Amino acid sequence: MSDTRTVIVEQDGPILWLRLNRPEAMNAYTADMGAELTAAFNRADTDDSVRVVVLTANGRVFCAGADVSAGAGAFDTASGTGATAFGAGRDNNERANDFVGAMMDCRKPSIVAFNGSAAGVGLTLTLPCDIRIAADHAKFGCVFARRGLVPEAGSAWFLPRLVGLPQALKWCLTGALFPASEALAAGLVSETCPADQLEARARELALEIAASTAPVALALTRRMLWQFGGEPGPQGALAIDAALNIALGQTADVHEGVAAFLEKRAPDFPGTVSQDLPATPWWRRGAG
Repeated sequence: MSDTRTVIVEQDGPILWLRLNRPEAMNAYTADMGAELTAAFNRADTDDSVRVVVLTANGRVFCAGADVSAGAGAFDTASGTGATAFGAGRDNNERANDFVGAMMDCRKPSIVAFNGSAAGVGLTLTLPCDIRIAADHAKFGCVFARRGLVPEAGSAWFLPRLVGLPQALKWCLTGALFPASEALAAGLVSETCPADQLEARARELALEIAASTAPVALALTRRMLWQFGGEPGPQGALAIDAALNIALGQTADVHEGVAAFLEKRAPDFPGTVSQDLPATPWWRRGAG
């Protein structure tokens, strides 16, 4: 029997692998896929055994964009034909389809491994993730204006923040496809590699994070960079970083981190995100 899930979720040690699973349709996005991504990131957030999320896809394409199998009316939600792309999914729950919120709120770092090309929502759904790497043959496209649409999934905020306004304008106003080399030069992806090495490289990055960093410090660091990285000055970060380090300095994690460094061994951090995360005034749904 074939697997009908649009996202395959598998845990391998500290890594939660998410694989888009509509290869026969070039992994075109549907509401069900959004709901399954949301559930997977929510799971990762609350499961202390998950240290890193890796998002990739089955097949030769990462995601060709929204499912347009309904034809010219594929985006017409008023007539009902657009519900497969922009509706609530199987459970008919709009909140369950908030993958952007789930990705941003997840307290575990995420890596995207583009095994192939990504266009439209196939690209923008990855922008709330933390690290992106790509197969060197992959192509990308912000094709919305070519379909009569505007950038979605918050990408008008994410994309300029990641690659700068001039580059974001070029990509979105032309709607043209661009190669992995251009994505790398602009900082959309941090590295490229041959396709047959991509998953191994993603695993290597994920295991380095899991083996070397404290889960609590990592969750806070990720949130601080997203929260304060786009502010015009350092005041917001300065208002919180000293207080956080004072609080963390008393914990077993910091004692272990310093001891491991001095003893030249791998650390074994005891703190967990579910139990030991300090309260912060800016950690709330939608912040960042």
